[in-house]
Amino acid sequence: MQTDPKPGILYIVATPIGNLEDMTFRGVRILQMVDLIAAEDTRHTGKLLQHFQIKTPQISYHEHNRNSRIPELLQHLGEGKAIALVTDAGMPSISDPGFELVKACIDAQISVVPIPGANAAITALSAAGLPTDKFVFEGFLPAKTQGRREHLEFLKTEPRTLIFYESPHRLLDTLQDLADIFGSDRQIVLARELTKLYEEFWRGTLAQALSNYDEKEPQGEYTLVVAGNPATELVLSEVELKAELTKLIVQGMSRSQASRELAKATSLPRRQLYQLALAIEIN
Repeated sequence: MQTDPKPGILYIVATPIGNLEDMTFRGVRILQMVDLIAAEDTRHTGKLLQHFQIKTPQISYHEHNRNSRIPELLQHLGEGKAIALVTDAGMPSISDPGFELVKACIDAQISVVPIPGANAAITALSAAGLPTDKFVFEGFLPAKTQGRREHLEFLKTEPRTLIFYESPHRLLDTLQDLADIFGSDRQIVLARELTKLYEEFWRGTLAQALSNYDEKEPQGEYTLVVAGNPATELVLSEVELKAELTKLIVQGMSRSQASRELAKATSLPRRQLYQLALAIEIN
């Protein structure tokens, strides 16, 4: 069913993540007929518009100007203009500030209509070969090591398939943190250049990924698809945890070694177990 853009509506329009043939007929028509296109990068989107001979005027909307731009866009919508929101690639409001404009529109009782299309996370997941019935999209991990490792500790026991975005200059650090926290034998799929001429899927363990990308310089933006934790989580009370730690210490392990071993079995943070180990009195 073909319907023309209606006044006073925000359209969330997906754009290709690489291959321009992935632009939908509906997406092109909406971009042609709205009054204004709010784009993350007007120069980047300009190339897309030129390819499809779309002459609709653009206005920039991105992370650095969103606070001042949202009231302006709401005013345009309130005056009856139809606006399309696009990002540089993929579905707007996924790992970008588009969701703040969407929320502002909903709060102002302005209709929001999605125009679906390409998305890097779902595209990578569909061909990764890891379970797709349940998954978690985490977007970009924290750039700083401490924040990244703390967040991965939180996700360590997640049984669902995990999806991350990562830049090439942080890829090795992220792979190392994943291997340290999730275990080097955890399965991972690295997807890059999705839908483009040199599309690549690399599959293996985290240890193999580290070895591979230590010898080959990472290039392009990556989508990481990581297997969930397959282990059945061992749930123990504090008394039971101390009893297990005591057994390991009596067997000759240091408190640190015992904490590390029990952390593997329970998926609890090693630091938490080490604090329990320090409180144990060994006769």
